[in-house]
Parts: sequence; C-alpha cells; structure tokens
Amino acid sequence: MSGIDGLVWREFGEDDVPALTGLAQACLAADGGLPLFGRTPLARARLLQTRTHGAWSGDDLVAAVGVGTARTPATATGLVHPAWRGRGLGGALLDWAEGQAGDAGLLVTTETWNAAAEELFAARGYTRTFLEWVLRHDLDALPEVTAPDGVTVEQATLGPELFATYRASFADRPGFVEPEAGEWLGDLRDDEDFRPELTLLARGPDGEAAGFVTVLDDWIDQVGVVPGWRGRRVGAYLVARVLRGLADAGTDAAWLCVNDDNPAAGLYRRLGFRDFGRRARYLHA
Repeated sequence: MSGIDGLVWREFGEDDVPALTGLAQACLAADGGLPLFGRTPLARARLLQTRTHGAWSGDDLVAAVGVGTARTPATATGLVHPAWRGRGLGGALLDWAEGQAGDAGLLVTTETWNAAAEELFAARGYTRTFLEWVLRHDLDALPEVTAPDGVTVEQATLGPELFATYRASFADRPGFVEPEAGEWLGDLRDDEDFRPELTLLARGPDGEAAGFVTVLDDWIDQVGVVPGWRGRRVGAYLVARVLRGLADAGTDAAWLCVNDDNPAAGLYRRLGFRDFGRRARYLHA
C-alpha cells in the first residue's frame, strides 16, 4: 500500500536483512547506542520478527518495525531513518505494532535511544522500564590505577566462587533476580566471544574474593565488587587491568553498558569512558 509521502509499505524478510542493517547503522550514526545493533546478527534478531512492516522510498528502506507475538507482552523494535524523522513515521510504526500485539500488551526495545522517541512513548502511555548508557573507551590513553592495599588479581575460574562473587556483588541492586549458577556460568562458557584470559577475580589479604570482571570480545560484560570492598578502588583496578589487557592484544576500543541509575557510571567516566548513546525499553500493558 502507499502511505506517508508516497512511501510504499510492505512486509520484509530475510532478503531485506542488508537494508535493515543499513537502517540500523544510520540510526546509530545519528543517535549512538549499542554498536552491535549495526551488525547483521543483532539487527536480524531484533527486527526480523513474527510480523514485519517496512516503508520504502524507491529502493531505500526508511522505516521498519518487527513485532514478536510468541510471548506476553508482545515485543517490538522499530527504526526511522534520521533523514525521514518528523513526518509521523514513528507514530505510524507504533500504531501498526500495537495492532499486531492486540490485548497482549507491548514491550518496545530500542538500541538507539533518542529524545523524540522518548516523547512519543510517553505521549502514548508507555512506561520506561529500562535505560542504560553505552560507554566507549579509546585505548590509546589508558588510566593508571594503583592496586588497593593487599589486593591481588588472578584469572578467574568458571566455577562456584566466581558465581558467589557475582551474587554478593549484585544482590543489593534494585530488581536483582538471581539466576541459576549453572545457567550464569554456562552463558559465559558457551559464548564464542568469552575472554577467559581477561576475566579476573580480585582477592583481599585473607584470600577471600573482593570483586570480579567478565569480558566478552572487546566488551566489559560485568564488573562487581562485594559490599565490604566498595569504595577501595577494587572495581577501578579491575577495569584498568582489562583495558590494558585489551590494548596489549591490539584492540582499539573497549565498551560497556551501565544502567542509568548505577553509581558505577561515574567511576567508568573518570576512567576515561565516554558516552556513546543509550538503549531503553518501554512497556504498554
């Protein structure tokens, strides 16, 4: 069918994945956000859902949304090319997605947050349930962090002690849901990007675990410090060790994500990380 400004709307599929990836890259260039979204696997996973709807101007895909209806609430991710914003396309995508979700409700995921989308979701009665900063550290300048007194660092073993350290570090975070130990450890072990040589455990003078860091490819996946060691540079020292290890391995930049309300964001910025956008989720029940 023809639509806004003469655009042609139709379902998209596997043959359109290059166009979807290009659209994601254009949005990332304008908004920042999760850089992995600009790669085919994640663009496909987010957008090539049970039901799809895209707008073309000639051969160019300028807006797209995918809706997954297998769960309740239904899930959706949508994009509008920066050059085509301000013409009602975002609202049109949301109308269509809500129609596909029906009474199931809708959870919208955005890997390329922008203020206009936030305003649209708020105006339509959505509640933001998640907001996270994406941070980047160029590895041509590395922070110098002195080891805390009595603290030693070693390569972590994927086992009960690492999981217990993770649990102790995050149990007091709002909304923490403890996973099964086997599931958490298995997710690390089975990830093809897992970096065991940079996944570290910090110990205090008594040999007890003080903190940990896990690394996937050039991403600092999780950093945690047990309550009794907070405020004593353990997290900063672990992150600095990982940054140096990545630089020594020839990596140009390191990445991490941190929740909007997590005070550790200040630590990461002091270590030289810079904002690269946000990602968010919005729920309409």
